[in-house]
Amino acid sequence: MQTSQTSQSTEFRTQTPTARRVPAAECGAPPQQAPDLVTVPARQGLEAVDILRRGAGDCVGPVFHDDGGDTLGFLVPPGTADAWDVPGSTCTQTNGRGMSLVTPEPPAGGTGWLLPPGDAELATDPAVLRAALGEAARLIEAADNCR
Repeated sequence: MQTSQTSQSTEFRTQTPTARRVPAAECGAPPQQAPDLVTVPARQGLEAVDILRRGAGDCVGPVFHDDGGDTLGFLVPPGTADAWDVPGSTCTQTNGRGMSLVTPEPPAGGTGWLLPPGDAELATDPAVLRAALGEAARLIEAADNCR
């Protein structure tokens, strides 16, 4: 992953457990280190992407899917894995393995971009993602209970 100098802040506001509207300029600040990766089941992830893209001022970073369609991966700022605690998802440190945000190639073999770099912000705010995943889980549960 190539790094570049920037004067933008890479600090994400994650003190509150609720989603906040974060201006896109803050969401898209390039990470100074390799991003972490939040992996979720595809159904919940697709719902969360819709929620994030509908939100006024919210942003979503690059998202990829596995070829089997079982999971989605959200790129989040480095350090997110240290405190990630959302049930049904995992957050891992990539340490740059397989990550290149300057090329359109997916980050790992057997995956493809749902939202490629360049079409999306550089990282998804973890607090906003946490809230969107929670909302997605509630929507899915409600839909499943209506059947």
